[in-house]
Amino acid sequence: MTTTDLRPWRGVLVATALPLNDDLSVNYDKYAEHCAWLVENGCDGVVPNGSLGEYQVLTPEERAKVVETAVAAIGGERVMPGVAAYGSAESRRWAEQARDAGCASVMLLPPNAYRADERAVLAHYAEVAKAGLPIVAYNNPIDTKVDLVPELLATLHGEGFIQGVKEFSGDVRRAYRLAELAPELDLLIGADDVLLELAIAGAKGWVAGYPNALPKSSVELYRAATGGDLDTALPLYRQLHPLLRWDSRVEFVQAIKLSMDIAGRPGGACRPPRVPLLPEQESAVRAATEKALAAGLA
Repeated sequence: MTTTDLRPWRGVLVATALPLNDDLSVNYDKYAEHCAWLVENGCDGVVPNGSLGEYQVLTPEERAKVVETAVAAIGGERVMPGVAAYGSAESRRWAEQARDAGCASVMLLPPNAYRADERAVLAHYAEVAKAGLPIVAYNNPIDTKVDLVPELLATLHGEGFIQGVKEFSGDVRRAYRLAELAPELDLLIGADDVLLELAIAGAKGWVAGYPNALPKSSVELYRAATGGDLDTALPLYRQLHPLLRWDSRVEFVQAIKLSMDIAGRPGGACRPPRVPLLPEQESAVRAATEKALAAGLA
């Protein structure tokens, strides 16, 4: 790794999809191979146990083993597990598990069992910070109904609770406000389909979905965009955007896993309550993926 060593959440960190067997049990061997393959193809690390990794429907034993598998495959400094849970004590325990497994940082949603107020959000991050690992907050007001606005993020950073934020609101204007309020807080791209806009705005990393299927072209896009090479980034962004926009749709896990299947990666089925894509959705993802592969974007 490079300068990301001191801030291991920087760069392209893939929110890994989780390969399942036909009986929907976890295929840890395929998962280990997938993590290694992503790093071999230019990604900086992985984020297990995010929504894309279907953490909500894993048993505690499975969830712990997923983290341990990733660490064994690519080293703990490259692994930033999601530690979201309904209770702060449970999230802290997951952060401690990540720490004990050798991880260098964790990603944490705000309280998501109810619409928490600012005091509850601060108490939640304060509790999980006791585990001693750097925390990257995850702002996803669409799914959690708790919005980590720039002012609140600046407070969390000022208290020492968070070092970065995965920003998924889709509001790219927030990047500039956040830079004014908390210039040392690292902004991470949280939705694939605003990658270029947030990269231009100064993002330091990307918690990414579509590199699960197309890592090389995705990494090329990220490096060009953050490096200011718009002659490279913009045409590539336009080519990939029909796929990237699926990352912000309800069916993002199924779509990305289908693209992985088409690209020869271990995608496969999802656990309920997720259901297969509708035929028209599947045909759209398939057509966009095949077009990307034909263009040499694998």
